[in-house]
Amino acid sequence: MGAMATTPVYAALLHYPVTDRRGDAVTTSVTTLDIHDIARAARTYGLHKYFVVTPTEPHHWLVRRIISHWQGGWGVEYNPTRGDALGAIEVVSDLGCVTQAIFDAHGVAPVYVATSARRYPNRVGFAELRRRLHEAGQPPHCLLFGTGYGLHPEVIMEADLVLEPIDAGTDYNHLSVRSAASIIFDRLLAPDR
Repeated sequence: MGAMATTPVYAALLHYPVTDRRGDAVTTSVTTLDIHDIARAARTYGLHKYFVVTPTEPHHWLVRRIISHWQGGWGVEYNPTRGDALGAIEVVSDLGCVTQAIFDAHGVAPVYVATSARRYPNRVGFAELRRRLHEAGQPPHCLLFGTGYGLHPEVIMEADLVLEPIDAGTDYNHLSVRSAASIIFDRLLAPDR
């Protein structure tokens, strides 16, 4: 089996700016399934941290409440591994907070890798990004995921790289963000088999 990635890898789930079905920039609601499932996948694949990014203070409260439920009292007694996974979450207001947190941890800003079901310029393939993440001396990388109908184009165009879309060989490409995150983590970070 191959080694885990040597590059620190982070994930950020953006709730703003993302698009609605008309392509307008919107703020989406936080969903408990995204919180739980992406945290569990991030913990499984060894990500350093999973940021939930939303400008809405009641959403911050909700995320913190979910984390505290599974890290203490009845929640931790019922399912101790859930609290372990949720411990990797940090809820922040915007992408600038993500940049600062990663800079504080590593002394360098992250390489932002946007994800999308659409094709964009500055695209990097899974094999190339996987190679980079397993190469010593790379700066930390942060995978950006969008809720709603995906990341707003301004986020994608400002990212350092755009990961190629997941291609399953069919004409349908409308995965939930939590499913897409799990597939992407596996393709980039799973040991060689």
